[in-house]
Amino acid sequence: MTTKLEALELALQTALGEGAAVTAALGEVTVVVKAADYLAAMQTLRDDPALKFDQLIDLCGVDYSSYGEGAWSGPRFAAVSHLLSLDHNWRVRVRVFAPDDEMPLVASVAGLWRSANWYEREAFDLYGILFDGHNDLRRILTDYGFIGHPFRKDFPISGFVEMRYDPEQKRVIYQPVTIEPREIIPRVIREETYGMK
Repeated sequence: MTTKLEALELALQTALGEGAAVTAALGEVTVVVKAADYLAAMQTLRDDPALKFDQLIDLCGVDYSSYGEGAWSGPRFAAVSHLLSLDHNWRVRVRVFAPDDEMPLVASVAGLWRSANWYEREAFDLYGILFDGHNDLRRILTDYGFIGHPFRKDFPISGFVEMRYDPEQKRVIYQPVTIEPREIIPRVIREETYGMK
């Protein structure tokens, strides 16, 4: 007798063929597809009657630059999607790596799932991942004048610029960061009864 997870793996492998790597670990199934096959694979996941992943729950960017304590040697940026099939009560994670680290580019799935619109904008804003075919790819969480992508692992903790209101000019101005780097030391609680009731 096959388990539900094994049935999902078999259905995914059958529908996607050799173009996708399907793995299961810790009760979850992950599909890794190449950037060139990403849009077609996602359409198959949505439209194949054996799968019917009709909801995109989440899409986020990932920076693998120091993954595995620096042992990672693959592409740096990936877009990771989580899909849900209501008919089959299945969930799957789909990962696509951008082939170029200097200009990470993958296809947009906003035409397949409308919920991908803001998720892709967030991945662009925070990681700099570009989504080909997205009709409104602009910043969503940071200011329009923001420089860089703050979730990249090489982004400085204090940022590049700070903004403040200048009462003389009566407007918000940007200036280089003036924060002095400091070491933060945690407060030590020495009460013996701390946390007990």
